[in-house]
Amino acid sequence: MTFLDQSHRSLPTGFAKLLHVHWPIVLLITAVAATGFLMLTSVAGGRLDRWAEPQMMRFGVGLCVMIGVGLIHIRFWRSLAPVAYVGGICLLLFVEFFGSVGMGAQRWIDLGFIVIQPSELMKIALVMMLALYYDWLDPLKVSHPVWVALPLLLTLVPTALVLTQPDLGTAILLTAGAGVVMFMAGVSIWYFVAAIGSGIGVVWAVMASKGTEWQILKDYQYRRIDTFLDPSIDPLGSGYHITQSKIALGSGGMSGRGFMEGTQSRLNFLPEKHTDFIFTTLAEEFGFVGGIVLLTLYSLIVIFCMASAMMNRDRFGSLLTGGIAATFFFFFATNMAMVTGLIPVVGVPLPLVSYGGSAMLVLLGAFGLIQSAHIHRPR
Repeated sequence: MTFLDQSHRSLPTGFAKLLHVHWPIVLLITAVAATGFLMLTSVAGGRLDRWAEPQMMRFGVGLCVMIGVGLIHIRFWRSLAPVAYVGGICLLLFVEFFGSVGMGAQRWIDLGFIVIQPSELMKIALVMMLALYYDWLDPLKVSHPVWVALPLLLTLVPTALVLTQPDLGTAILLTAGAGVVMFMAGVSIWYFVAAIGSGIGVVWAVMASKGTEWQILKDYQYRRIDTFLDPSIDPLGSGYHITQSKIALGSGGMSGRGFMEGTQSRLNFLPEKHTDFIFTTLAEEFGFVGGIVLLTLYSLIVIFCMASAMMNRDRFGSLLTGGIAATFFFFFATNMAMVTGLIPVVGVPLPLVSYGGSAMLVLLGAFGLIQSAHIHRPR
């Protein structure tokens, strides 16, 4: 009997799979979501029905989706990776021509009963496709230029489509998640050094193109960059968001003003208080301590996922888990850096906390893939 046969025989079956669910991750995700319910209640002035109740219902559905996805064998999801990737590309193309427009961007597909954002699906589909690619590829070939070109192409196509929406934040998350999968697969560090150098060149080109016929970004995106460098340039216009965000962060102090006592959110000074800037509401009401507690919960989720990835002897499962965990890390890190003024505002919500249906369902489905890799890992 081969080792593979032995490992398959040792896999859990039936209801025994529930015992192998990574329950610490489930509990941590629930704790983060509960924090979101609390903050959504606060920004709605104590009303549950406005944002908190719909979010609770979505989380309940998403939790069932996560467990359901986790109980399905990882080999099924491995076979589905090309379909997910091609489907994601098709949806991005559909958005390009027929997508719903909102806040100056064309990113959504309105199905009537739900509005989906294909770029959210693409973040997971790209990780799945790259994990499949490196699972198939001979490890001795991962750093050969020919075999590095294909994953770069797989990454650049959806990134370019997302940039045209425009959605710089999601484009960054796509690139970062793909980079982590390639790094975990063993691609030479010199490729990443070259990528960083190219990134610096791109930044220079973006700034040099401002005001020219070949301007790369939209005018409002340049205003965000200028505001990031000096918010006082336009405190009542493009600098308003980050200025009010910093006021809320500073007024919270060490322990905060108390639940539903945040003046910036209650008096509607804080923009997008239930989505992109919900972390500043938390920091104002629960202070530095509250912010650190949430950051700790996020960090523990990433640590547990990465530990599962390193212990998984199935290459696809390991790369998939690590890639999704890295994407999740960049997700919340980008939002926190954005609202604290460390990076320009790029429109990335706070995962599991900000109000939003499709983003939460996709993210919980992604954690279901991590559960599948964990439950069905070779033993």
